[in-house]
Amino acid sequence: MTPLTELKGIGEKNAGLYMRLGIDSVESAIYHFPRDYVTYEDISGPHELYADRLIAFTASVARRPSVKRVRRLSVVNADLASGGILITSTWFNMPYLANSLKPGSVYVFRGVLTSEGDHFHIRQPQIFTEEAYSDLLGRINPIYPLTKGLTNASVSKTIKRSFEHLAGNYKQEVYDMHFPKDSETLKRARETLVYDEFLVFILRLRLMKKQGDTAHNDFGMIECAECARVIEKLPYRLTGAQLRVWDEIRSDMCSQRSMRRLVQGDVGSGKTIIAVLAAIMAGINGYQSAIMAPTEILAGQHFNNIRLLFKESGIDLKPVLLTGSMGAAAKRDVRAKIESGEASVIIGTHALFQEKVIYHNLALVVTDEQHRFGVRQRNTLSEKGDMAHVLVMSATPIPRTLAMIVYGDLDISVIDEVPAHKKPIKNAVVNESYRTKAYEFFRKEIAAGHQVYVICPLIEESEGMDARCVTEEAKELSAYFGDDIRVGMLHGQMKASEKQRVMDEFVGNYINILVSTTVVEVGVNVPNATVMMIENADRFGLAALHQLRGRIGRGAAQSYCIFMSSSSNPDTMKRLDILRSSNDGFKIAEEDLKMRGPGDMFGLRQSGDIHFRLGDIYGDSAILKKAADEASSILREDPDLSADVHADLKKAVENIAFSDVDATI
Repeated sequence: MTPLTELKGIGEKNAGLYMRLGIDSVESAIYHFPRDYVTYEDISGPHELYADRLIAFTASVARRPSVKRVRRLSVVNADLASGGILITSTWFNMPYLANSLKPGSVYVFRGVLTSEGDHFHIRQPQIFTEEAYSDLLGRINPIYPLTKGLTNASVSKTIKRSFEHLAGNYKQEVYDMHFPKDSETLKRARETLVYDEFLVFILRLRLMKKQGDTAHNDFGMIECAECARVIEKLPYRLTGAQLRVWDEIRSDMCSQRSMRRLVQGDVGSGKTIIAVLAAIMAGINGYQSAIMAPTEILAGQHFNNIRLLFKESGIDLKPVLLTGSMGAAAKRDVRAKIESGEASVIIGTHALFQEKVIYHNLALVVTDEQHRFGVRQRNTLSEKGDMAHVLVMSATPIPRTLAMIVYGDLDISVIDEVPAHKKPIKNAVVNESYRTKAYEFFRKEIAAGHQVYVICPLIEESEGMDARCVTEEAKELSAYFGDDIRVGMLHGQMKASEKQRVMDEFVGNYINILVSTTVVEVGVNVPNATVMMIENADRFGLAALHQLRGRIGRGAAQSYCIFMSSSSNPDTMKRLDILRSSNDGFKIAEEDLKMRGPGDMFGLRQSGDIHFRLGDIYGDSAILKKAADEASSILREDPDLSADVHADLKKAVENIAFSDVDATI
């Protein structure tokens, strides 16, 4: 591997910034693919200005901008004139614009116009000189994932220099993903790379499945009365689907074949209780189980719920919690209980499969919301037991045809019923004109003692992206509501301890409105949260939106989900309308599959939970199926990939880093 510092302009400091993006060499730089592409619109004349659409227009600054402070927020307001049409504008936390936007100066402004009385308004528009904007026209401009200290232009330049350094030692399609000459070139390049990615992944899963089918264990478990007693004592009846899936798991665990089973169930369908029953069965038979959650917040929630359930049901098993943020002494104490066998049910995060954790007799591994873990991580944990049973839980409503491909190393069970006592969520699909009404609805629900989620697609403002971001949204809401309503912020770049503090405050109702990225998908259960507003809803896939919506509707009160979109595209609105009319995740996933176009190259990532480096199992479902067919054909002719013609493919399969399939499957 060639150090990035061999490129012109990259010193040790800059190399450190690139490391934050996972770029540690020239070779890895070319695989830092754009997360989006922007094609800039032609400049619209004054007669072409319309509300609720992304638009670029030339305007002069009518008068000197004003700056005011709203608590810790600076707000710049300016009047713009385009052919005699007044456009008021607002920027947050950009006070320098008050001096740089000189009265009479002319710029190109780009953003979404809204109609306010007798004039237009634009919030946080991008500003270009006419010459700079002209240079962007007619090109497909890549937009990269960034970190503080790096701009889109600097990352693009580094990637271009990386290609020059490699002197053609790469696939042309990789280059075309960064610098396509036209949309057709980009489409072909992406389809080729997605196909390759899917094929290698599916082959690896099929070979793992083949090994798993012959894996046996000596646990010799038998059914136990304690599980039936827990089911009887529950304050609700298990659905028929839950009982059917429990029968399948119980049968697996009593056999000599090591279980490798996926339980796929919609949000709120009751998967967790099934996993707990499996853990009880293992414990009563004298074995340990490990339940791995994707976040410390969720692990803590599971631990508290399981401990309470055991106490109320008279189950004489000891649960323990093990997470990365625990102190050294607390970790040592828990690890000692695990190694001695005193701990029967071990709940935690990635800390469960660290080398220091030695299990006494691990027989069951449960990964909750397992799409957040890699295959390698799951296998590492199961290998800590002697061919331990593996139970995988997922709330991602993937159509069964795709699930059989993507979860190719697992048997599949589906919980396709939702408990009857749950109130259906009321949904609304609205545009920007509804924003003030939405905010006042927040105020009404908060006055009634409830809480609100606001979901944004971005953490911070991003070059070339017209989408709401967490940091600015939190400031805007704080300014709108003042001191009476407390606004919190949550996103993936925060430290674990800070995320935990924010979620604890939200659970305790110290925070009224939580502004967050999709990190809340697997967050703590907050029954008091009754409202969710999802900004730029058109930027997400339907399955991802449904997952987010599952954070509300968990208490006795009626819940409401507001899908906010500035899109005027009728097809987009038709897609979102499916969410308005249905709360059935599997139905939504099927409709998403039917309506999504191939690739969706010009929007944010859409799959929600299952992330490949490039592939999207919904938008690229046709490619996924084609790759699955090819994998079947290859393995029929060459079951072990031992033929010379498959030497390169076998090497790719053996070397696949499941971490590249970003916290996948």
